[in-house]
Amino acid sequence: MQIKEEIALISRGAIDLISPGELTEKLQLSRKNKKPLIVKAGFDPTARDIHLGHTVLLRKLRQFQDLGHIVYFLIGDFTAQVGDPSGRMQLRPLLSSKEIKDNAQTYTTQAFKILDRKKTKVVFNSSWYSKMSLSQFSAILSHYTVARLLERDDFSKRFRQNQPLSMLEFVYPLLQGYDSVMLDADIEIGGSDQKFNLIVGRHLQQAFGKKPQVVITLPLLTGLDGRDKMSKSLGNYIGITDDSKDMFGKVMSISDELMKEYYHLLTDFDLSEIEKIHPKEAKIKLAEFIVSCYYGKEEAQKQKKEFERVFSHRKIPEQINAYKCQDSIVNIIEVLYAEKLVKSKNEARRLISQGGVSIVDKGILQEEELKVDKEIVLKIGKKRFLKLLPNL
Repeated sequence: MQIKEEIALISRGAIDLISPGELTEKLQLSRKNKKPLIVKAGFDPTARDIHLGHTVLLRKLRQFQDLGHIVYFLIGDFTAQVGDPSGRMQLRPLLSSKEIKDNAQTYTTQAFKILDRKKTKVVFNSSWYSKMSLSQFSAILSHYTVARLLERDDFSKRFRQNQPLSMLEFVYPLLQGYDSVMLDADIEIGGSDQKFNLIVGRHLQQAFGKKPQVVITLPLLTGLDGRDKMSKSLGNYIGITDDSKDMFGKVMSISDELMKEYYHLLTDFDLSEIEKIHPKEAKIKLAEFIVSCYYGKEEAQKQKKEFERVFSHRKIPEQINAYKCQDSIVNIIEVLYAEKLVKSKNEARRLISQGGVSIVDKGILQEEELKVDKEIVLKIGKKRFLKLLPNL
């Protein structure tokens, strides 16, 4: 592959590339010296699971690995105790060291579903920060002014609005930037909300007598709600450890507009070819691809057939949960809540009143109480089913 072709591949989907000239120079030197580039990405293990939003970054890292370079998968076990303030208007809750350690273990296990283990070095930034003296830490702080840090939009907004802004958050960009100094990173990749932090890494490398890293930022994947970025805390995510059936169904639930974004950021398909097929078929193809990435092609085919059987031919799933009734007459609100098919009893009551619960082959459920003297299958909303078994 020619260097121009490499840069075209690396640039696909990127928002910022700082700078193309420096990237070209680094790639040329890498070839000349037969030495792979160090590509860094940092992950603060503030949650246990990786979702599809994280995989936008992981897929880009894998591209670098396929081009022969080394990925440093940096676990911010030290910086996670601070909490990345990027894009936030309030303080993050501090995590315990045990929570961070447990989360870090799941992160690496899940990341290797995408990354090449042989071309990945997992490092923890506590390995240098836990040994750092106050004078060394002061040397890092001396290279940035308060005014420069307040150039960050989220910091300046919180400052103007008298929102809490801790000193820990204030120094976070410097801590993340110094990671690049310690690793001699040639390239750092992050989400678009990380641009300021990644540029701080460039500046600190120069201040410590090193060549500045190339910065590549990527879009933040929109969540299932079609509004906010994908986030576990917002509940609008698809986790890569989600059940294959749930994963397929969640992809099929997204809007046609959001589908285009997912194709662009999560696949290598030719988008012009995808636009030629019917949106429903395109969405099935996307769901099948995503499930195959984490469960294999056979499982993806299975979930495709099951989805088409249930939703295209309006049949019930082959396997659905069963609820054994203790009495001949049951309160459906209590049942739906007990089976965690709704978040609250009020939601169950609202679903029933709006005709959102029906008895398969009979029609909409009219009452909150139901006589169960034989097996009954309920349909809740468009995708959920529950089998009621009589107490015989």
